[in-house]
Amino acid sequence: MRIGIDVGGTNTDAVLMDGPRVLAEVKTATTDDVTSGILAALRSLVANGGVSPEQIQAVMIGTTHFTNAFVEGKRLVPTAAIRLGLPAGRSLPPMVDWPARLKEAISGHGYVCHGGHEFDGREIARLQPDEIKRAAEDIARRGLGSIAVSAVFSPVNADFEQQAAEILAAELPGMPISLSHELGRMGLLERENATIMNACLRGLATHIVAAFHAALAEFAIDAPVYLSQNDGTLMTVDFAERYPVATFASGPTNSMRGAAFLSGEQDCAVVDIGGTTADIGVLHQGFPREASVSVDVGGVRTNFRMPDVLSLGIGGGSLVDARGEQTTVGPESVGYRLTELARVFGGETLTATDLAVADGRATFGDASAVAGLDPSVVRAGLAWAQKQIADAVDRMKTSAAPVPVVLVGGGSVLLRDTLEGASRVIRPDHFGVANAIGAAIAQVGGEVEKVFSLGSTSRDDALDQAKAEAVAKAVAAGATASSVRVVDVEEVGLAYLPGNATRIKVKAIGDLELERVSGAAHR
Repeated sequence: MRIGIDVGGTNTDAVLMDGPRVLAEVKTATTDDVTSGILAALRSLVANGGVSPEQIQAVMIGTTHFTNAFVEGKRLVPTAAIRLGLPAGRSLPPMVDWPARLKEAISGHGYVCHGGHEFDGREIARLQPDEIKRAAEDIARRGLGSIAVSAVFSPVNADFEQQAAEILAAELPGMPISLSHELGRMGLLERENATIMNACLRGLATHIVAAFHAALAEFAIDAPVYLSQNDGTLMTVDFAERYPVATFASGPTNSMRGAAFLSGEQDCAVVDIGGTTADIGVLHQGFPREASVSVDVGGVRTNFRMPDVLSLGIGGGSLVDARGEQTTVGPESVGYRLTELARVFGGETLTATDLAVADGRATFGDASAVAGLDPSVVRAGLAWAQKQIADAVDRMKTSAAPVPVVLVGGGSVLLRDTLEGASRVIRPDHFGVANAIGAAIAQVGGEVEKVFSLGSTSRDDALDQAKAEAVAKAVAAGATASSVRVVDVEEVGLAYLPGNATRIKVKAIGDLELERVSGAAHR
């Protein structure tokens, strides 16, 4: 048995599952501190599930803690960024493209030192330990609390980043150190940004993980805890403490994985409508299609793996504006205060939920509170929302052909069961908690991205090497070896590099070996 929890901007959803069966589901309001919302969801779930805490083998959590903290610039650790890239890496200093408020929030300070490699692993310049030691002295003097280390082409050769980390650990014992080759992809500035993000969240990660453990202890649940990653797989809490940025965008990913599980569709579009936003994504072999370009988080460009999601400001809590010629919905929302402010819940704010109840599409709250709404406003607002989402689905498709569309999320009651551009519309059972189900059924993954020179090795050998490394990473992360399969292979020739270079990315996925991890937790 597993518990899946997903924290959204409006609601915190939780499910109790026994294998593929959903035994209980709850939806509670997300709280300001998030953790107390998780506690409320667990309390309700344990009360409704009819099982003892000893029967729970694992708890999977998808959380917005870290995304919110970074975007808001709150609870971030003062961070140093060390780049190994001289002599060529001096022209654009670390954090050169960061918004001033975020750079100030982390007291960001950058250091550029010698080091780095070419695409094929050859040294650009030797690492100079004295430079690293001088940087360490300055970091201590400034009172910075975390370090991000990045080097040119470190995903190809990580030696200099690892050597720099050893020097820093000796000079600054106990200092959290994040290395870019463990986080980002090719592209120095975006990878460096992702590493700095990760470094400034390390302190919060330790605090949040402790809070999760305390929440489970309150209910005597002695089971391993996993956090959802943004590629639809799981990571241990120990991993999450080191790599909190891996949770970014895990909410939409959980919803899409849950949609695939509930509908049986492996290749389709997914529309997840919550209380604040509508997230539209595409599934390929049951996993979200990944973004192929740099992703902006809080105004900072990054290149770690992220789902290709188009978000619209349309949800159950979206404000309705009927003052102009066209009635519109969103992007402003009452968020987690929906049950206080919406008219059907006794408030005075006209929301999209009120329109859905007035039209008979939903049965939330007190329908008599919206019985007097102008029918033309109700129809126009819901039609506007339907058209915006249909257009977004069309933008996410790779061809003009109609595709299956799976509707999930509590806010999906805003839509009818037909959608322009869809071959069919599926609204599966338990659609309102698909995000929590996606967390509960998540698997374990391993991913490898490398540049190979096909002048010195064959293409088949390069592919076999990358696949073997991805499978090994999945097994090391806790997957059952017999269940691991390669779900994605991407190969891109790099014509601008010599030696017939090609970039190969491989992802492998396997089932979590629950008996092994549960037994280890109890031991």
